Formats: sequence, C-alpha cells, structure tokens
Amino acid sequence: MSRESSPSVKHIQNAPQPKPTGLWRIFFTFGMIGIQSFGGGSATFLLIHQTCMKHGWMDEDEFIKSWAICQLSPGINLIKLTILIGRKLRGFSGMLAANSGLLVPSAIITGLMTAFYTLYKDLPAIQAAMRGILPATIGLSLAMSANLAVPIFKAAKGEGKVRFVVQLVIIAGAGLALALDWLSPLWIMLAAAGLTAIALTYIPTPPPAIPESQKE
Repeated sequence: MSRESSPSVKHIQNAPQPKPTGLWRIFFTFGMIGIQSFGGGSATFLLIHQTCMKHGWMDEDEFIKSWAICQLSPGINLIKLTILIGRKLRGFSGMLAANSGLLVPSAIITGLMTAFYTLYKDLPAIQAAMRGILPATIGLSLAMSANLAVPIFKAAKGEGKVRFVVQLVIIAGAGLALALDWLSPLWIMLAAAGLTAIALTYIPTPPPAIPESQKE
C-alpha cells in the first residue's frame, strides 16, 4: 500500500467509536421499564423491545434470536432476556445493573400495592379495576405477538412463497397446539424449531429478480 493512501486508513482507524452504555444508565433505564410494566410480562416485553430499538442496543434480528434462546432455556424469560442485554452492553456488571433496575423498584412498588390492596380490596372501585386488567393484558399479549411475528413474516416473504407458507403453517400449528394444551410447551417449541430448520434447509430460495435494465 502506498503512503498516499494511508491517511484514509488512518481516518477509519481513528474514527470515534460509540461510547459504552454506563451502568447507571442501564440501571435507570431498566428501572423505568420495571416501574411502567403494568399488565405483566407482555407489557414488560414490549417496553424492553422498544428500549432496545430506541437505543440501538439490538436490532430486530438479534432481539428475536435472543428471545428464542430465552424460550428454549428454563427459568423466567424476561429475566433471561434482561441478562442477555446487560451482558452485551457491559458484561457481568451490565447483567447486575439491568436485573437490579428491572426488579428492585418494581418489587418495592408491588409490595406497597399489595399492602394497599389487602386493606381496600372489598371496595367496588378496586374490584372493577381488577376486572378491567384482564382485557388490557390480552391486548398487550396480542401486541407482543405481532411485534415478534412481523419481522419473521417479512424475512420469510423475501425468501419465496413456499417458505412463507411453510413458516406460517408452523407458527399457526404451534399456536394451536399451545392453545389446546396438546403437549408440553418445550416439546412444541422443539418440534417447531426442528420443522423450521428442515424447511429452511431443503426448500430452496428463488433466484433474485433481475432488474429490467439488465435483461437487455
């Protein structure tokens, strides 16, 4: 390489690198997620997803793959997802900061709300509010499923109609099996993963479309 071309290489090497996310910022961000997680796991999942997209901590593909890993391992999925995000950001310290932020503030508020509910649970307003939580939780679950499904369907659609239909059938079959309680969720996920792996291995993708300008 000539010396004349070295400044561009030096410029690339000396380009400012993105600063790592601070531990207090991780703790505060996940603390806000925990405090706002009204409605249970679906709300927490949506908030974590929005936060990762907003701050650029993960892209859609990495987030879905991380969530898939959480599904295949035992334990509380949201805690495992938080661990993966914290580990990516700051290693072991990031894991501690993320989980502490997610759990500690919300645990304190939950304890206070439990004490309040014990004292006033017989009031009509409190009972009506508790009945209204269930429809909202169902809506959040549907929104969470949509957020996960849209990137998968977009990728499958770009791989051809056959792959798209196969993945649609696998997702629908897995959902039906879970709804009807045919098998353990573990076996359903393993079966769906195996069928998807076989389909993506043996079903070829169509050749890329040739632009009209290049056909002549």
